[in-house]
Amino acid sequence: MNSRVLLVSVALACAPFAGMAQANDTASSQNVPSYHYGMPLHIGKVISLTEPATMDCEVITAKMKYIDDQSGKPAELAYRKLSDACSYQN
Repeated sequence: MNSRVLLVSVALACAPFAGMAQANDTASSQNVPSYHYGMPLHIGKVISLTEPATMDCEVITAKMKYIDDQSGKPAELAYRKLSDACSYQN
């Protein structure tokens, strides 16, 4: 019974830290619009494609900087994709 109380209190003590880590991850990508299915894209020229480095095959959030062909202004878009590590793993 005593170990159960200890386990529950440790889990409750760690819960806010997990929430803060998730909030920091989403806060950095809030200023960049995310692609959704059917979204009209007006890409005149791609400037750069960036993604976080990972050694694991997983779904990541990549970013694309491009020139909008309608306004001629630079724009940025976040999208989900499989990491490049998936190309090298079986």
